Amino acid sequence: MAAVGRVAGGARVSRPRRRTGLLLALPAILIFVLLFLAPLGTLVANSFRTQTGAFTLGNYARFLGDPFYRDVLWNTLRVAALTTAGCLLIGYPFALYLRGRSARVRNWLALLLLSPLLISMVIRAYGWLVVLGPQGPVAAVIRWFGLTPPQMLYNDTAVLIGMVHVMLAYMVLPLMGSLDRIDPTLVPAAKGLGASGWTCFWRITLPLSAPGMLAGAMIVFSLTASSFVTPAILGGPKVKLMPYFVYTQATATLDWPYAAAIGFVLVVVTTGLLLGYSRLLRRGRGEVVFA
Repeated sequence: MAAVGRVAGGARVSRPRRRTGLLLALPAILIFVLLFLAPLGTLVANSFRTQTGAFTLGNYARFLGDPFYRDVLWNTLRVAALTTAGCLLIGYPFALYLRGRSARVRNWLALLLLSPLLISMVIRAYGWLVVLGPQGPVAAVIRWFGLTPPQMLYNDTAVLIGMVHVMLAYMVLPLMGSLDRIDPTLVPAAKGLGASGWTCFWRITLPLSAPGMLAGAMIVFSLTASSFVTPAILGGPKVKLMPYFVYTQATATLDWPYAAAIGFVLVVVTTGLLLGYSRLLRRGRGEVVFA
């Protein structure tokens, strides 16, 4: 009699089938280990060394004891949070609009949404340099009204505009999938029982789309916190973010251990915030099942 084992739903699966599944997953597991776990382990190991190779905790003490670097960490998290909020505020109404459109309209709008991802991030950032520059169209419109255009480049605002443009698709796509899974009969049934449109949105649509919001927020926040190209081009040296200092420590000062420590601090803080956000949302909305 073939050996069997339990799976999550209580059903039983034979051990040969389990081994087959493991073998099928083995290439993906190896790629994950080689391209993620191994570099991360190397990063952690280097962060506890001096430039001569001796073990030390000084890299972390240097970072945590310096108010300048703590401010840089805070600014990085703030920019990531504001970018996530901006993508959610713009992307949620867009995803709601797509939900009720025909397949043809959805395809065209989805193509329009994804089209920026087909262009190099460097080109997109330089495009915003032209748009927000002192001789760009935005400044021209402001001058047309008889006003003096403000400084729109090399500040947090320019970085936020560029990052929202880059990350919007990563928010909308999970939201579209989450909204499409909502039973279309729930809202009409609620309205038939006397609920207003706002009540239906607040009590039905928004809670049931929480998994999409969670997934989109986690993707956008983590990618923004680790982004280098767009903040470097649109923010310049005036906008101080963690990835920029990882780059400068590794290439300008050649202090690889300290660069590794800065990078690992960012990984730990970002991961901790995302896990806390996930648990908080799952506790408030029981239908969210992300681990």
